Amino acid sequence: MSDVLVASQAPGGTDLSVPSGASGARQFWRRLRAQRAALAAAAVVALLVLVALAAPLLTAIEGQDPTMYHPDLIDSARGGVPVGSFGGMSGDHWLGVEPQTGRDLFARLVYGARVSLGVALAATVVQIVIGVVVGVAAALGTRWVDQLLSRFTDIIVALPLMIMSLALLAIVPSGFPRPVLVAGVIGLIAWGNIAKIVRAQTLTLKGLDYVSAARLSGWGTWRIARRELLPGLAAPVITYAAILIPSNISVEAALSFLGVGVKPPTPSWGQMLTAADVWYQAAPQYLLLPAGALFVTVLALTVLGDGVRTALDPRAASRLRVGTGRRREAKAAQSPAVAEGAGGVGGSGELGGSGVIGGSGRGGSS
Repeated sequence: MSDVLVASQAPGGTDLSVPSGASGARQFWRRLRAQRAALAAAAVVALLVLVALAAPLLTAIEGQDPTMYHPDLIDSARGGVPVGSFGGMSGDHWLGVEPQTGRDLFARLVYGARVSLGVALAATVVQIVIGVVVGVAAALGTRWVDQLLSRFTDIIVALPLMIMSLALLAIVPSGFPRPVLVAGVIGLIAWGNIAKIVRAQTLTLKGLDYVSAARLSGWGTWRIARRELLPGLAAPVITYAAILIPSNISVEAALSFLGVGVKPPTPSWGQMLTAADVWYQAAPQYLLLPAGALFVTVLALTVLGDGVRTALDPRAASRLRVGTGRRREAKAAQSPAVAEGAGGVGGSGELGGSGVIGGSGRGGSS
């Protein structure tokens, strides 16, 4: 239905109807490629994902295991400081070893990427699914359904994420897989904002002509939602999802840092920061490596999310360029006039010197 209404014709009568999805995808990629910062961030994110997926291969190349202890690489007389310079870096241990345990830092860092990125992505998927279902149901339901779901969403938004996560994670048995639990808790608590966004966007889409045409043609409510509304919700949902992922990475790291997230021996960047807070002077790389990985990941995902938002909403970019665009148009419009004026000035200069001086002289003499 919407594809038919999207079709248009050129002034000369040529049919310009194209599949709206394909055209929108091409425009999105073109706008995204025009942003160098977003492309650089996308390359960093792709590299991090590749490292996380290839963690077993990378550790096999190094020949180390993230949970294996190496007591011979620890100086017990000095309180467990790694033996050697730069935290025990060597050909066998590319980034050194952990204090007290001697576990390989490189292996734990790349396996920690799997946990941090996996938990953040899984939590984001849970948030998006719940938020879209609740938001669409509230917008398409009756007045009482809308009021009930909206007030429940307000309660979810008002809940403090960290405090609720701490409470829920503390009462769950330790035998439950911790990464799955952390992702589920974050997703079940922090879906309120996306539900509000989806509800508002759905209410806007309900008033458009193609949705009204689908309703008049006899389509049911959920068929309209599936065929007409969900494609229109893709842009805001994708944009918000790109923003949620770095936020969820920070939440997972904070929960692991507080001791209620991912438990040892499973490696996690937040867990590594928890154990490194007393070793930053004796082995600074033990703190700097996971902190730097978190910083780079969150920064790259944030920049990429902003680029996706701008690519999906060209009005955001046009608002930023409105002043520059007007100045360029003014200069382009003035350039022919300036060229003609320069020719006129040259001609008057032949008769009476400088055109400005000659003009002003003629004015003065008259």
